[in-house]
Amino acid sequence: MARIRAGVVIIEDRNVAFIKRVKNNETYYVLPGGGVEYGETFQQTAAREAFEELGVTVQVGPLFATIVDGGEQYYFTANMLCGEFGSGAGEEFARSTSGTYQAVWVPISAIDQVNIYPTSIASLLIEMDSSEMEA
Repeated sequence: MARIRAGVVIIEDRNVAFIKRVKNNETYYVLPGGGVEYGETFQQTAAREAFEELGVTVQVGPLFATIVDGGEQYYFTANMLCGEFGSGAGEEFARSTSGTYQAVWVPISAIDQVNIYPTSIASLLIEMDSSEMEA
């Protein structure tokens, strides 16, 4: 059974917070997020994962996207409240067999130049940026 996941979309100064992953000689980027634990809401999971993976406390906002790709994934907009970006110390950082994890900012203008999973998130971020630029 596919796991239900939740994560955050944090945008500051036209940059998006991602986790840069290097695993099996592949480099790719994912939004901070992870599996929903028993008793958690999707929003609680998103906030917990932001803290574990980025080292920041966030205020979770509205749902940004629901992705059905090998399981359900819920991504919420979020604003950083406090903490030090890049200081996340979740369990995935300690597992050397899982490759590397690094919190990074990716300019929205460069999203189409890097490998982002799920790919539909990249399209949504570019589309959102384009519509904001026209407004």
